[in-house]
Amino acid sequence: MDFSEFHSAEFRQFVQDHLNEDPAFLLLKYQGKVGIDLKAAVQQISARQKAAKKLPEWVANRDLIFPASISLEQSSSEDTARFKAVEHSGEVLLDLTGGFGVDSFYLSQHFQKAVYCEQNAELATIAKHNLSILAPGVFDVISGDGLDFLQKTESRFDLIYADPARRGSSNQKLYRLQDCQPDVVSAWELMKSKSDRILLKVSPMLDISQAWSELTEIQKVIVLSVKNEVKEVLLYWELRKEVKEKNITVIDLGGGLPRFDFSPLGEENASSTLGEAEKYLIEPLNGILKAGAFKLFGARFGLKKLEKNSHLYTASAISDEVLGRVFEIIREISPKKQEIKSLFPSSKVNVICRNYVMGAEELKKKLSLKDGGTDYLIGTRTASGNKVYWCKRVR
Repeated sequence: MDFSEFHSAEFRQFVQDHLNEDPAFLLLKYQGKVGIDLKAAVQQISARQKAAKKLPEWVANRDLIFPASISLEQSSSEDTARFKAVEHSGEVLLDLTGGFGVDSFYLSQHFQKAVYCEQNAELATIAKHNLSILAPGVFDVISGDGLDFLQKTESRFDLIYADPARRGSSNQKLYRLQDCQPDVVSAWELMKSKSDRILLKVSPMLDISQAWSELTEIQKVIVLSVKNEVKEVLLYWELRKEVKEKNITVIDLGGGLPRFDFSPLGEENASSTLGEAEKYLIEPLNGILKAGAFKLFGARFGLKKLEKNSHLYTASAISDEVLGRVFEIIREISPKKQEIKSLFPSSKVNVICRNYVMGAEELKKKLSLKDGGTDYLIGTRTASGNKVYWCKRVR
């Protein structure tokens, strides 16, 4: 694609003037009436609208070029990219899978130089332009396969970063590391030969135990959430780091909550105290559930587990340190339409199902409910059977 027109004052002004308008409407309204590539301008407007929450600083910069939707969807947010940058510094950074360049840019802020690799030539051209504006003189942009570059270069790097593509040729989601591109499992020894530190960003859907079985040398896993939504799983290895036990850290950005650290061995050796529902029900942060700290969560905060596989916890009193959503039980109810209608005349209630006989959507349909209001119905299983609790969220 020829990006020369993107730099014209008329093109950029059109984009800025219509940022809050409907892209489809703009195509109809201005077709044949402007002296710019209208389709390209509308694509820029659409992309900036989609990235407004994820990349506010980048959207505010009128000189940057934005790629097609799929590259935006797969890029990190500014928040998660900044987090990754905090703990890593050195002379030279290598990003094997540069993409839109968000992670490259923020990681580079603690390095003297950075090398960005991207096999999609159009995306590499966009990144070269953007990175020259955001970090002038810092980046060498390589348009080509990152592993090919790594194989041929004689350079060493203080950190190698990679975010393997997690969709196959038919757009199917991939969950095993060795199925993603690049295949970092097969390339592991090559990466180790060129750097003493490796950081991988992998799918939030990745099974952590599977990742450790594929890359046994990984020392630390970070489950990264933003406001209780799991966004990334990070895998880290460092040559000179002495590690007695593998470690998992759960971090939730934006909520002001402390991190939750544990080892897989600690979880394996922990035990759960089971019990029927008391005054409160507690649902752990999604990052903790993703990390698999099912027994340690209850043990650490003095909570009873409703049932081995329910992953909901209970207590008669709650500490402010508990990392999760807290609900106060009003009472147990029968999931029958007549009773539900008398309790919730508006039919608005929030429904949560954890290890229940049916899912939340199925239960809402059965009871003719729709989301809304401040009341919650929580369907789950305890040692004595399937239960539905009417609750209010208190934290």
